[in-house]
Amino acid sequence: MPQPFELPAFYLAHPASLNPHVEEAREHSGKWARDMGMLEGSGVWEQRDLDAHDYALLCAYTHPDCDGPTLSLVTDWYVWVFFFDDHFLELFKRTRDRVGGKAYLERLPAFMPMDLAAPVPEPENPVEAGLADLWARTVPYMSKDWRARFAESTENLLNESLWELSNIDEGRIANPVEYIEMRRKVGGAPWSAGLVEFATGAEVPAAVAGSRPLRVLKESFSDAVHLRNDLFSYQREIEDEGELSNGVLVLEKFLRCTTQEAADAVNDLLTSRMQQFENTALTELAPLFAETGLPPKECADVLAYTKGLQDWQSGGHEWHMVSSRYMNKGGAAPSPLAGPTGPGTSAAGIKALIAATGAKRLRSHTHVPYQRVGPSQLPDFDLPFRTTLSPHLAAARPRTVEWADRMGMLGPQPGVPGSDIWDAHKLYGYDLPLCAAGIDPDADLAALDLSSQWLTWGTYGDDYFPVVFGRPRDLAGAKLCNERLSLFMPLDFADMPVPVSALERGLADLWVRTAEPMDRAARRTLRTAIEVMTAAWLWELDNQALNRIPDPVDYIEMRRLTFGAPLTMSLCRLGHGPRVPQEIYRTGPMRSLENSAGDYSALMNDVFSYQKEIEYEGEIHNGILVVQNFFGCDYPTALGIIDDLMKSRLSQFQHVVTHELPVLYDDFDLPQETRDILDGYVRELENWMAGIYTWHRDCRRYREEHLSHGPLRPPSSGFGTAAVRPHWLREFGEAARLG
Repeated sequence: MPQPFELPAFYLAHPASLNPHVEEAREHSGKWARDMGMLEGSGVWEQRDLDAHDYALLCAYTHPDCDGPTLSLVTDWYVWVFFFDDHFLELFKRTRDRVGGKAYLERLPAFMPMDLAAPVPEPENPVEAGLADLWARTVPYMSKDWRARFAESTENLLNESLWELSNIDEGRIANPVEYIEMRRKVGGAPWSAGLVEFATGAEVPAAVAGSRPLRVLKESFSDAVHLRNDLFSYQREIEDEGELSNGVLVLEKFLRCTTQEAADAVNDLLTSRMQQFENTALTELAPLFAETGLPPKECADVLAYTKGLQDWQSGGHEWHMVSSRYMNKGGAAPSPLAGPTGPGTSAAGIKALIAATGAKRLRSHTHVPYQRVGPSQLPDFDLPFRTTLSPHLAAARPRTVEWADRMGMLGPQPGVPGSDIWDAHKLYGYDLPLCAAGIDPDADLAALDLSSQWLTWGTYGDDYFPVVFGRPRDLAGAKLCNERLSLFMPLDFADMPVPVSALERGLADLWVRTAEPMDRAARRTLRTAIEVMTAAWLWELDNQALNRIPDPVDYIEMRRLTFGAPLTMSLCRLGHGPRVPQEIYRTGPMRSLENSAGDYSALMNDVFSYQKEIEYEGEIHNGILVVQNFFGCDYPTALGIIDDLMKSRLSQFQHVVTHELPVLYDDFDLPQETRDILDGYVRELENWMAGIYTWHRDCRRYREEHLSHGPLRPPSSGFGTAAVRPHWLREFGEAARLG
């Protein structure tokens, strides 16, 4: 059977090496698989399948430095996880048996007790038997923190198989953002990262395990592992298994391009994620060590873990090249520095050379700021939700400006150059109460005042940081400013210092008025949402200092935070109280619901603010610019891709509401009261998206006449021509139309 596409030239920055104990692991894992009942008689594998897949070789490549017994145990884990994948496929995916699959998965966490003295059920199949044996052999050597993290990764890996099964059953192909998020769990690379800790003997210290650098290392590692696997497994998954969860297929449908073009785009994204890993390791770990005061031994553990993830990437690629499980014809291309030679052949290997050296990353650092790009072009947003405004809007407008003036936001901050960023005229034009009135149309005047002032404070901070700290590259000052903000959100309202700036004064005022009626858990949730948002402002400043346009995946995930989506959504959820268990908000459908709504509105902001940010502010954090940089395309084409992504995220929101929430309600056997609250939350998110759109459309913050105070230019009749390649990029520009 011919391959559906030619494998691209891969970016491989770290050479692979082979563990010398590979034969020991190969022999051990074969005996173990037979003892667990995974071979003849299982209905899934026979000995020849296990031999052909050669998971011992995979582990010897991906864990080159560990000893023999450790390599054998790690290999057993991989035999188990691949057997689970094939076992679940045969029993439930091929038969579309979601009910049976759910019951099967619900039993597995019982075989991973935190306390090894706790009894476990009697295994009923090879997957349960294997998990019980592996857990008992592994966790005595690891801390409770690692056990909890690894158990969570394992449960995610298992449970999200239901998401794949549901998509197959519905014939639905995910959009790119949804796919990346879900693939991290289904694909299991975060689980693999946990085994890297075990194999290297270098646990990630609990003090930094939840930090952005460690999170990004794991996520970029995971994305690269999964995207590489998607390239090699496309033929097996799509043509043999009927899978819909493959990145090549996702981009093929989303970009409306050929399979080869989609494969090349997946490889570009794979390269970008690997370079994001490298950038994080080189620029974010050392400051993290200094800021947290991490002891030298624990710093060394983090670095050993990082090297272990790098080894996994290189070794995983080598294994894909030789395993019979995947298509790999033509993948072992010769070095681009070798042959052919002679006149006229000097550029023959240029594409492979660019891929091999990672030269494309230079484009992310070469953006010229303040280029003429306007006026911003707007697509048809086609938002199906109607905006209703609070009747108290007129009263809230002057009260919000008066509050901002009292807090000191409408003038310069003492001793802070460049801090005179707002005046009353600007703030009236921004009309933030209009946004609040659409988000919460049932608000009384007091509630509308409070939400309007939260939006005002967040917008002020978002404007203040780039001007005061970004232009002079004062990253230390920005971090100090950000650290002080937490002092004005005490959980017990004790020891709050005297504010010294408008930003601190506004936060202190809002915190007391908002958090006082809450219990301690709700206050902690609100404070975390605010701290996450303000920390994301620092991420923007770091990129600005490096003149680095972000990686597309990192941008989307951080954009939710810089946009303040978690903050405003947490304010919506506060009224739900204990009637909605917190575990519900952590489920895949609820995260998907909130993320799709947040992405739609954040990207909408990017569309409206493109001229303001790129031309007038010299910004690099805009989704349209990120797409332009990644694909090497022009503004109209990038806008078409962003518009299509917005539509996909909106469609996903509606899909979750229609198909996934009812299943979630039934899976958790939620009472009618809780279902009604969550249905009400869906309406709140619909109001949230509609209100944000109406505000962008009607406020005086983004249109060219409000930026330049000059005459209106005649509107463009369309995008014109886009001289870009390949053809699917050109078609985006030709198909898009202005709203």
